[in-house]
Amino acid sequence: MPSATYPLLRPRRKRRLPRLTVGSRGRVVAILVLCLGIVAGGYALANRQAPPDARRSLVDSLVTLGAGNYSAARTNAQATIAADPKRPMPHAVLARAYLELGDGLAAEAELTRARDAGLPAARLHQLQAQARLLQGDPNGAIEEAAKAPPRYAGYATRIRARALAVQGDTAAAQATLALLLDANPRDAAAWTDLGRIRFDMGDIGGATLAAARAVALAPGEPAALTLQGEVLRSRYGLIASLPWFEQALARDAYYHPALIQYASTLGEAGRNVEMLAATRRAQQAKPGSPQALYLQAVLAARAGNTGLSRALLQLAGRAIDGLPGALLLSGALDYGDGKFEQAAAAWRQLVAVQPMNVTARRLLGAALLRSGDARVALETLRPIGLRPDADRYALGLVARGLAVVGDGSGAAQMLDRAATGTGGGSLAFATTDMVGTLQADANDAADDPTYAIGVIRGLIGMGDSAGAIARGRALVAASPGAPAAQLALGDALALANRYPEAATAYARAADLTFDESTMLRLVDALGRTGRARDASAALALYLSQNPQSLTGQRMLGHLQVVAGDWNAAIETLEGVRRRIGNRDAGVLTDLSQAYAGDGDADVGLRYAKAAYALVPMNAAAVDAYGTALANSGDLAGARQLLAKATKLAPADPAIADHLRQLQSS
Repeated sequence: MPSATYPLLRPRRKRRLPRLTVGSRGRVVAILVLCLGIVAGGYALANRQAPPDARRSLVDSLVTLGAGNYSAARTNAQATIAADPKRPMPHAVLARAYLELGDGLAAEAELTRARDAGLPAARLHQLQAQARLLQGDPNGAIEEAAKAPPRYAGYATRIRARALAVQGDTAAAQATLALLLDANPRDAAAWTDLGRIRFDMGDIGGATLAAARAVALAPGEPAALTLQGEVLRSRYGLIASLPWFEQALARDAYYHPALIQYASTLGEAGRNVEMLAATRRAQQAKPGSPQALYLQAVLAARAGNTGLSRALLQLAGRAIDGLPGALLLSGALDYGDGKFEQAAAAWRQLVAVQPMNVTARRLLGAALLRSGDARVALETLRPIGLRPDADRYALGLVARGLAVVGDGSGAAQMLDRAATGTGGGSLAFATTDMVGTLQADANDAADDPTYAIGVIRGLIGMGDSAGAIARGRALVAASPGAPAAQLALGDALALANRYPEAATAYARAADLTFDESTMLRLVDALGRTGRARDASAALALYLSQNPQSLTGQRMLGHLQVVAGDWNAAIETLEGVRRRIGNRDAGVLTDLSQAYAGDGDADVGLRYAKAAYALVPMNAAAVDAYGTALANSGDLAGARQLLAKATKLAPADPAIADHLRQLQSS
């Protein structure tokens, strides 16, 4: 009998899963994807970042704006607007950030949005004035500033002063700021504006006081720190200014004005890699920055990539038109490509801006000669050719021009001068304009010392040293902080051979602007008064700030030769020769003496021979060649050359002593 089975324990039949058709498989996959999407969405929802807090972002933008980090203030204000675009205040704050960053167009757009969102127009007139000024509309800026209510009178007054300065009325601009500072002497922004106006007009002494006051009142303000860097660069040199630009960038790493000044200073100091990095940051701060593009074009030209340099200049566009450095570079690129007329056009603009720039005149004369305009070339080069210290290249250009116009005798005289090398001492670059015309211009612009300086140079050109000195003293009394006034007085005193007094005037000028031309005047005047140690100290100070100066390195090498410091002289002068090539007879002559003094007669002879080939009528080169021949054992050749050197410079005791020693041996 079959055993009974409990029903709950009865074995169950296994169920088979239904087979999935193609359609059912697709439905399953879709369900799985949907489930995964729900899970992922839930995860993202649980872990999403909170939406930007408009109030918090606005506070952040105000804090960073007050701290001088204008780039961060701009970013924070933009975040506030993204979170709540209808609030008016974030648009006004963003406009302020744009104004501090120098973008007037973007600032004006944000001011319009702030008004449209409900901010009263009366609260924005002073900001609107600054936006107009940044867009090149000083008249509009003055009109808007006049509408500002008393609450914003200080801000509006500053913008009005800046607009007056842009219009050329610097006296009224300074008077306006002086009144403002009398009422509020702790207005750091007003001190910064006053310092900028004084600096731009050449009053370095006044700019120094204003910039120092601004930095003391607002030690974290990038505009004040940048101005202080520019002032100290003018007064003391490149290296002294770098920490101030770095302080400005520590406050706002993308503050465009500081980045441009920092990059240009690094480039002049020969720190090209750091310069490139700074220009790239400037491009990030202000995409398409014309100033950064220009500096990159300079770097490309230094590297020999003229195609890239030209492309960068073209990208910079009209924003750098008239900039002296850009004109110089543009002309050089055109000249190198054989486009002599275009080069002449660029350099003609440069000479118009800087009529006493000898290098610019020399370049323009060369371009005019190559383009076939010999008569205009001679007019351009004449002020250089008349100088006793005219260089060989300029004299050769004048000779070529004279030959083209048919003046063979004049061309021969210029070639004779070129063969002797540099002749007399340096003089001030006097103007050829009539003194009466210059005086009339000075009378019409009594507040502008530039015209008074023109009168002094006109008197120097006439040889009226007494009149020039009197005018110079009056100008220095009226503008004690202007280095140009001190230089004009020093030049007048030098013309009268009153070098101790000239050295004092040049030293005052150097304390205000220690640039190359001031250094050369000071070192020359100190040397002529027997203060060789002071001259060397001045040169060493200049080179400590301007290590890339070819002129300074050249002078240092010569002084080292005179002092008998042969190893140092060789190192210095070889560095100069590597940069300029083998066409400077003075450098080759000094190298010859340095190698001979160091015991290497063969190398000394090689350099002496090369210098003699360049300037066969230069007494120093002839003497060096004769001395080198004597050291190498060619006494007959040495005797002949030293006799020639003695005839060329009969009053030179050193040359006479070399011949005497040879004859007695």
